[in-house]
Amino acid sequence: MNRPYNFSAGPAMLPQSVLEQAQQEMLDWRGSGMSVMEMSHRGKEFLSIAEQAEADLRELMGIGDDYAVLFLQGGASSQFSMVPVNLLGEKSGADYINTGAWSKKAIAEARRYGEVHIAATTEADNFTRAPEQNELQLDAEAAYVHYTPNETIGGVEFPYVPETNGVPLVADMSSTILSRPVDVSRFGVIYAGAQKNIGPAGLTLVIVRRDLIGHARAGQPTMFDYKTHADNGSMYNTPPTYAWYLAGLVFQWLKALGGLEAMARINQRKAELLYSAIDASDFYSNPVSIESRSWMNVPFTLADPALDPVFLDEAREAGLLTLKGHRSVGGMRASIYNAMPEEGVQALVDFMADFEARNG
Repeated sequence: MNRPYNFSAGPAMLPQSVLEQAQQEMLDWRGSGMSVMEMSHRGKEFLSIAEQAEADLRELMGIGDDYAVLFLQGGASSQFSMVPVNLLGEKSGADYINTGAWSKKAIAEARRYGEVHIAATTEADNFTRAPEQNELQLDAEAAYVHYTPNETIGGVEFPYVPETNGVPLVADMSSTILSRPVDVSRFGVIYAGAQKNIGPAGLTLVIVRRDLIGHARAGQPTMFDYKTHADNGSMYNTPPTYAWYLAGLVFQWLKALGGLEAMARINQRKAELLYSAIDASDFYSNPVSIESRSWMNVPFTLADPALDPVFLDEAREAGLLTLKGHRSVGGMRASIYNAMPEEGVQALVDFMADFEARNG
């Protein structure tokens, strides 16, 4: 099957082999007589799927027993509230690093629950870079430090993990999780919407250090307490079972590929290929500082914005889909998550060179 290349920022493309396996198992999962989406989430069949998915994720990311892994609903946006509800405790506030659109949303929600101290912001630079460690003005008494390692819209990525000197570090990894190895032990909480590198929309992954569980503020909804989900194996209510199953298939695909070390090498090659094409051209440009360029989301503009719709129409005809930039930024954006093969990035680079030759 010759599928087009989908550069959507999310929901994003899934590995073709994962989709094919799901297709094969759609009506009858391994002789059970049921589709996964028909199974009881408390039945032995689905419990085996859930347990294997968690075990595979723990192996891939090196997640120790001192962390709970939660498979939730509500998207990363619900975590903007769940983080302060669970982590503020008796403290009055937390530190937030502002690097773009998603940081701003997290900050706005946190202000509903306590004081937010902006430890650093690159708004004066139009969010074209991540702040350096020495720019972070951190409060030793903060309940936690929150940051967005990769801003999906702006294509800005931290080239380092912030040092917080013992204050729990919270990361919205929605668009960078599983793209490379990460030292989970440096984080108090990692959360991510699934629809970029994990699986389909509807699932939210939360990795939380166990000592941070059980301190939710009184009077908050039961479903907003991490302890509720940790104590019930993420099954206090009916979880997003089919999305959980598909995430498990993605984890197995990553393991077969060689794990996150192998995935990182592939992702680095893809990013270097695309950025090299942009940098070698006077027709295309990328606004992000080189040291802060994202591996996952590559925004770029054309020298003549009037050509944007032509570029998009011709790209679509060439089998290169969903390249339009976010409405708040404009231009183009190529999201090259794990499932985007190197051949897809090469096809985009070839198209860009041809388009420039005809229109430059």
